[in-house]
Amino acid sequence: MSKTIVTQTPVRLEGYQAVFQPSKFGNLNLSCIVDESVVEQLEATRTELLEWCKSKVKNPRRSVCKPEPWEEVSQGMYQVKFKWSPDSPVPIVDSEGTPITEEIPLYSGSLVKVAFRQKPYTLPDDSYGTSLKLQAIQVIQASGSAGVDGGDLDATEAAALFGQTKGFKANEPNVTPTTTTDDSDDF
Repeated sequence: MSKTIVTQTPVRLEGYQAVFQPSKFGNLNLSCIVDESVVEQLEATRTELLEWCKSKVKNPRRSVCKPEPWEEVSQGMYQVKFKWSPDSPVPIVDSEGTPITEEIPLYSGSLVKVAFRQKPYTLPDDSYGTSLKLQAIQVIQASGSAGVDGGDLDATEAAALFGQTKGFKANEPNVTPTTTTDDSDDF
């Protein structure tokens, strides 16, 4: 019914991220900015998925369609958010396809490729819509408070799902310190 969408170019994480440790609400979260080409793919399948939803609700004339699971943040750029349970982990790999098993600084500003699908849903109140379900993450550039780790940028074979790319490697950190300073400690 819905196909897996893989971002071909890295997308920037934006806002609050809880990829390795659950948030205070107990879920893991990832929020990123995608371009219009990804949203066009989503809109093409959303129509078909909403028709399926309408066939499942009790009273289609009184049912309510929920908004799209993406939000335009600037011209041609959209924010998508993913939420998942720690009991159902999402595979996370580096730019070579090596699984990342240790927690790394993956915050706003990091670059990743994501694989996800759009899933239809219906609720007991006869509302319906689609949600985005994250399937895998490939880290291209990890950004944290200590700096940015872009990897050694050698061209290597990455995970089969994402193809070949340059960037972060879990076993070979290459941290570049950030240039921002904290003036709050100056007296």
